[in-house]
Amino acid sequence: MTATDQPTPPVQVRPAPDCRFDEVSLGEVMLRLDPGDVRIRTTRQFRVWEGGGEYNVARGLRRCFGLRTAVVTALADNEVGHLIEDLMLQGGVDLSFLSWVPYDGIGRRVRNGLNFTERGFGVRGAVGVSDRAYSAASQMRPGEVDWEHLFGELGVRWLHTGGIFAALSETTPEVIAEAMQAARRHGTVVSFDLNYRPSLWKDFGGQARAREVNRSLAPLVDVMLGNEEDFTACLGIEVPGGDPSFASVEVDKFKVMIEQVTKEFPNLKVVATSLRTVRSATLNDWTAVAWSSGGFAQPINRPGLEVFDRVGGGDSFASGLIYGLMEKGDLQIAVDYGAAHGALAMTTPGDTSFANKAEVESLMKGGGARVQR
Repeated sequence: MTATDQPTPPVQVRPAPDCRFDEVSLGEVMLRLDPGDVRIRTTRQFRVWEGGGEYNVARGLRRCFGLRTAVVTALADNEVGHLIEDLMLQGGVDLSFLSWVPYDGIGRRVRNGLNFTERGFGVRGAVGVSDRAYSAASQMRPGEVDWEHLFGELGVRWLHTGGIFAALSETTPEVIAEAMQAARRHGTVVSFDLNYRPSLWKDFGGQARAREVNRSLAPLVDVMLGNEEDFTACLGIEVPGGDPSFASVEVDKFKVMIEQVTKEFPNLKVVATSLRTVRSATLNDWTAVAWSSGGFAQPINRPGLEVFDRVGGGDSFASGLIYGLMEKGDLQIAVDYGAAHGALAMTTPGDTSFANKAEVESLMKGGGARVQR
């Protein structure tokens, strides 16, 4: 096969030598407090991690796949903020675009977001309690970030953001739109994870407001991501003849839904959804489906996947998919990376992935859980 016979990649990505960063994420980073094997309401101690839907993708691309990533976010300048910073420094994500906001002493005007998360087990589902109102990131406004410097002078191959950051305030969707528009001017691929969280929209206009915001941003997106519930909740596009909260492996229904999404938003070059059936908190069926103009691609199904901590599985799916699209230029390879990375991320605690690329690629090839020594 000659070079001219090679299939066209689903997305055209800027050459790496032309850019300071392979990927930049825009979103909030919180302090996750994990009670371990007990419950939030009964614990006497917490283990801390950093986490945030958009940031987790940048961290996965840096730590698992070795890419150059950065995060655009804001923290209140106090000891909790610097603890989050210290955790992010261990994750290797560039913090040049982290803004420090003066702390008012008690968090009346600005604070850092907290996320209490217990893992669940068996018939008891995982529980998350956010405590993030008035966070520094939620108060970000248009005009505060020099996007022309980031995308134009420094250069970025890929921008990732999502519906969690969009839900935090009236101004965060405006910041997202400003970033997306600048990215597109400079040839940067834009991905957006719908990531619907009912608790974030509950006192902020509910699902109707979520749809209004996400539909306004969708025309600026190249790669749209979500899970089996997100496309209905955020875009109002129903899964035909199925309950989107219980996916099983009825992939054909989701293919029809994706076709509807791309018909309504023809700017989309790739659409991908992770799919899981929750048989118990610790036993899920896990798969995915992705689309580009070349057709659909699916990874192998992983029925009965044993889950240690499901939080962050979707973000690791996203980072694996992005890596495959950016570095391999092939939809099938990309969705294989995404599904394998997401599966591995759910075997460890915390929001972020502890996997390495060799482990992901081994799982993609059918590698098992035999001891390695």
